Amino acid sequence: MQRLDQGTLSRPAPSAILSGTRVVAVLRATHAKDYAPVIEALQRGGVLSIELTLSTPGVWGKLPRLKDRFGDALEIGVGTVTEAAEAETALDLGAAYIVTPVTDPGVITACVGRGVPVYPGGLTPTELHAGWILGATAVKVFPASTVGAGYVSQLRGPFPDIQVIPSGGVNIEDVPGWIRAGALAVSLGGPLLGDAFSGGDLQELTARARRVRELIDRTAGQLGENK
Repeated sequence: MQRLDQGTLSRPAPSAILSGTRVVAVLRATHAKDYAPVIEALQRGGVLSIELTLSTPGVWGKLPRLKDRFGDALEIGVGTVTEAAEAETALDLGAAYIVTPVTDPGVITACVGRGVPVYPGGLTPTELHAGWILGATAVKVFPASTVGAGYVSQLRGPFPDIQVIPSGGVNIEDVPGWIRAGALAVSLGGPLLGDAFSGGDLQELTARARRVRELIDRTAGQLGENK
């Protein structure tokens, strides 16, 4: 396994959007044609980093159209990427970042080589360290609910510089604990989206998005972090 510091490549930085909002909305639906109204509702609530999962049919066809529709107002990445070829396709279609549930060197190096943020998943220190030294922008602790926010603090002992995003089973009211523990951002799926893809009230989705941003901004302020 080649370390990032052995070559001339640099670690892709998180976007200004993610650094400012510190939340990723993970979208899974019956088909990607259902994405646009939900993304609009999230945008109204201040959640501006959107992950389109490949477990949803139609992502490849809809990604360029969604990017044209929303422009620079938000960032759209692709998740559930498990192969380097999928990462390359997503990047060719304009994905702003790549998320994967596993630590696959091919996926990571494909993104690092093109200077695009990548967030590989892992749970053990070995997996997370492997993703980090390959150049991940941050490593995704998945499934995060199995370890809790204190895990980030424990990781910072042997790996003081590692950046972490928890994903999987993170509830809205859990968000402050993860931010206090030092997470770069939080990744939210079902607890944020709720019934938005099954006829739910999109105004309620916007309200949940605002609640997440309120919790993040308040916690960051208590920690004295600059926004």
